[in-house]
Amino acid sequence: MSGWNVRDLPGLSGRTAVVTGANSGLGYVVARELARAGARVVLACRSEERGKAAVERVVGEVPGGDAQFARLDLGDLASVREFAASFPYERVDLLVNNAGVMALPYATTADGFETQFGVNHLGHFALTGLLLPALLAAPGARVVTVSSMMHALANIDIRDLNSERRYRPWVAYARSKTANLLFTHELARRLAAAGSDVVAAAAHPGYADTNLQTAGPRAAGRRGAERLMEIGNRVFAQSAEAGALPGLYAATAPDVRPDSFTGPSFAMWRGAPAPSWRARWTLDDAAAEQLWAASERLTGVTYDALKA
Repeated sequence: MSGWNVRDLPGLSGRTAVVTGANSGLGYVVARELARAGARVVLACRSEERGKAAVERVVGEVPGGDAQFARLDLGDLASVREFAASFPYERVDLLVNNAGVMALPYATTADGFETQFGVNHLGHFALTGLLLPALLAAPGARVVTVSSMMHALANIDIRDLNSERRYRPWVAYARSKTANLLFTHELARRLAAAGSDVVAAAAHPGYADTNLQTAGPRAAGRRGAERLMEIGNRVFAQSAEAGALPGLYAATAPDVRPDSFTGPSFAMWRGAPAPSWRARWTLDDAAAEQLWAASERLTGVTYDALKA
């Protein structure tokens, strides 16, 4: 794993990949590099305008690359169902659950869920479940869910998943990122129990320079905080190109294990992909099962192909 970079990506000709939130930042880099490696890449984005522009950028940077746009709003379960129902391919070899929102003012999704929990976790839970038959049809398929080192700030509260008792933007974000890891943990367990070779893994970018950090302060009208985030990105963050490497590694490297967590090698902050520390609560079997049951109830999506 030492020094791993995009030049180490294996050939992906004949593979189909779906990358959520691929119009900018980490998702764009992941989609572009998967296309460069030969995969057919579906850029699943909320904005048609930005998504189609991203496809044009990929094709411009990767001559002959196969990149396609499909609309997906993870904050609207009807959109998630429509995306899955209209998906034109029988197999999904790589699903990269990358899209996310960070530290936004309190709001709810189209279905009434707190936005960070609804988009970062529930939307991806539903998407993965609805694409499960296509994943199971692809030998050695992978589901990579992008979490964050910020998950360490908070465990989920199974009694208050939508932060209705008290809303703190960063705590809600951390809980959604913990949910990403608990989802990966339980999905890996269920896949193994079903005898499937699909690998469920997680990754995080460390501190990467994307528009994610500034979106929350901007939405809250906090120009000073937004400016501080912009300065922090310039001074301390690694590039989106570098931040995308752990996700690309988890999606393609041959030695990736189920329920692994890959991040930057230096203090979870920056550097080449390496095994990452994770909070002990993200490996809690009981919590993972409780979150799974709640997620099935809230989304109406059940992973029937993995049931005994």
